[in-house]
Amino acid sequence: MKTIALCMIVKNEQEYLRRCLDSVKGKVDQIVIVDTGSTDETVNIAKEYTNDIHHMDWNNNFAAARNESIKYATTDYILVLDADEYLEESADLQKEIASGADYYFTKIHNIMSSERALNHLAIRIFSKNKDLYYQNRLHEHLNIMDEEHKLISGQAGLVIMHTGYTDEMMEGREKAKRNLPLMLKEVEENPTVYNLFNMGRTYMWVGKHEKAIAFLKRAYPMSKNLTIASDLIITLCRSLGEMKRYNEALQILQEAVVVHPKEVDLLHLQALYFMEAGYYRDAITTMTKCLDIGDQGITVTEGHGSYIAHFRLAEWYELRNDLTKSYEHILEAFKLKNDFAPIMGKYFKIIEKANVPLEEVFVSTNQLYPISNSGQLEKMLEVMYQLRHPLLQRYLTEYNVTVQDNVMATARQYARDYEGAQALWLEIAADVDEQNGEDILLLSIILKDETLFRRAKPLFNLSQKEQKKLYKILMNEVSEDTKLTSHLENILERAVIHLIRLQEFETFEIILDYLWQGSVDVKVKVCEHLVAYGFNEIAIDLLVKLFEQYPRNIKIIEMLGDACLRSNYIQDAQLFYTKLLEVCDDYVAYERAYELYERVDDQIAKNSVLTQINRKFPFCSWSKQNFNR
Repeated sequence: MKTIALCMIVKNEQEYLRRCLDSVKGKVDQIVIVDTGSTDETVNIAKEYTNDIHHMDWNNNFAAARNESIKYATTDYILVLDADEYLEESADLQKEIASGADYYFTKIHNIMSSERALNHLAIRIFSKNKDLYYQNRLHEHLNIMDEEHKLISGQAGLVIMHTGYTDEMMEGREKAKRNLPLMLKEVEENPTVYNLFNMGRTYMWVGKHEKAIAFLKRAYPMSKNLTIASDLIITLCRSLGEMKRYNEALQILQEAVVVHPKEVDLLHLQALYFMEAGYYRDAITTMTKCLDIGDQGITVTEGHGSYIAHFRLAEWYELRNDLTKSYEHILEAFKLKNDFAPIMGKYFKIIEKANVPLEEVFVSTNQLYPISNSGQLEKMLEVMYQLRHPLLQRYLTEYNVTVQDNVMATARQYARDYEGAQALWLEIAADVDEQNGEDILLLSIILKDETLFRRAKPLFNLSQKEQKKLYKILMNEVSEDTKLTSHLENILERAVIHLIRLQEFETFEIILDYLWQGSVDVKVKVCEHLVAYGFNEIAIDLLVKLFEQYPRNIKIIEMLGDACLRSNYIQDAQLFYTKLLEVCDDYVAYERAYELYERVDDQIAKNSVLTQINRKFPFCSWSKQNFNR
């Protein structure tokens, strides 16, 4: 039996320390704690578990503190934990060290906000007898790269749980700003790959991406065979992405995913940047590969190979109004992570756009998300309220929930109980929540209710002129001044979305007449909403009118081509996609042309488009694989 010691450095850790030490009870042979100046109950808690407690003045040097702790160990192996970390109950340290490796990579499960997690590997178990020690005052690491060492590495099966990750990231940004001068000095004196990487990562944290890129590019060639390689590439590409330098990032990721084929975070980032750069087909293909790999890699953000990948695919198919595929993916995401609010919200949005009957939605949702406690019910109601979903009232009634009047009024309104909602809004005291301004205004427009309109007005920061204009729209009065401010356009556009959802088409047509006097942008947005909710033919009619006015507007031509192709008006789609290629030399025009020729199975035209894509857009991947297929 080999022996193992837990070695820790602590300062003011009374909140977490007991949980950490309980988790190793009976699993380690020695507990060594070095306190660096606690002023709370940390030391007294530590005394409940060990007498091996030592004190050290903090000198801003993490490596020195770590080395101070491990020097007191009298065992064969050392386990390093921070106070906000703990071992799972099933952890078996004797089983881990039985292979006799010199050090072990161990998975750290970082629990983040929004019920997500990030997994990464770090060396937390290592031999006491191999002259291993920590280096670097700020980002300490073991000297496993020293040339005189011929060390054997292992992979631990246990998982270290870490609950302070999100807080530490926020605190780390502030600390990073303070520590920049020290770090720069360390890099200057010792420009190792680790120091360059940490310098670049720190600059990324504090938002100085140009400087981050410079240090990370210096570290990149030195990291090829190291465990930090994928993490370094991700950090570098994220900084490039923040600078909108997507093609540069894609060039690096193109090589990286070949060298590191099982690193799902690399593939996930590549898919996101394909999408940002407009390479839709490559984004879909790459994100689908993430599902094939699953949540694996040295550093893994939970869900990047599972529910988040499904969520992204659902979003992207929704963007192209392919609701069938969008629904397939959001359903899988919901099954995998049914308590994740963004997934719940997207699920309800997609099935509403697909016009699934409410009773069917209610039944299927109860199967996917059976409510057994108040926390689950609260989350469901919160999602429903934020979406203004028509089933909100059904859930409130079904579970006999008492809520604030504004929530009940909202529930009634979007269940189309307009009179019930009107009565409640008028009963609520004058200080109505600002977030309900849109709801009250919408109902005032539907019912042509001046009292509700007066209640809504103060919540929108309208000028006197805008108030008068909005009142005339509400009452459908003829006005010589038809011009709308951008603020009024935004307000009415939001109202139009809900009028479409509520199928209040008579009122929709009235508001549309006013919006049609506005900017081309707001007209295009209205057409987008019509397409999104399945009113393709109406959208085509409106878009044709816009095309006659703005024959070189790329967005209008693109939407017309898409809408015609969706309705199987092949000749019209070809007309608009050909026009799109005339006015726009962007990748999206070529991809749409290819989709058209794919639909009609015109191999010659397909190859012609592929030739142009391969020549003009070197980072496009799918076109090279499809040529002559």
